[in-house]
Amino acid sequence: MRTLFILILAFALAACAAPPAPTEPANEEVVGPTQTPFVVVETVVVTVIPTDLPTDVPTAVPTATPLPPPTEVPATEPPAPTAAPVEADSSLVNVDSVLGGGWFSEMSLTANTLSLRCQLYKQVTFSVKAMDPNISQVDFYYRIQDKATGAFFDWQGPRRILVDGNGNFTLAFAGEDVHANFRKPNAWFDFQFVGLSRSGGRIGNSEKIIQQVNYTYDCP
Repeated sequence: MRTLFILILAFALAACAAPPAPTEPANEEVVGPTQTPFVVVETVVVTVIPTDLPTDVPTAVPTATPLPPPTEVPATEPPAPTAAPVEADSSLVNVDSVLGGGWFSEMSLTANTLSLRCQLYKQVTFSVKAMDPNISQVDFYYRIQDKATGAFFDWQGPRRILVDGNGNFTLAFAGEDVHANFRKPNAWFDFQFVGLSRSGGRIGNSEKIIQQVNYTYDCP
């Protein structure tokens, strides 16, 4: 390509250096115009392609393939607890012997709730044992204290308690046994034992056992 360019340039210079064309005789009046040679200059753009190409082709850096997230095993939820039916406590509720007043011991009851309508607590059985052998009969008294107002109602009774062959006195008392005028939906059921002789004379009594038994209309 370079050689071609030099040849074109040499031809152009040679044309410029050629001797002028011979003129007409002087006796001719009309002189024609001289011809000026037209030089065409061609610009050639040469693209140089590098021959030394790098031989080291960079290798692609391997990328770490992300691992799939661990599969989460859904936790096994325990089954929803079902509401257990209300059951009366089968264990006896023991009353402190100190409250026996020195006349009674082994005082207990089958529940600490007495209810007017709840089937599970419609009846509470009271048991007591006389410490004096002269006590052959026991009377039972009760009263109601309204929790909402704190008001006490009069003591009611007596209810005679039956005795078994072992000297234990037992009484089954129902929620409807409470006097209709003293029933409250949220109250305390207080009670007391009174020991009598065979002839009916009073020998001794327990303390007033208060605020240990609840009285309700419905199940607690």
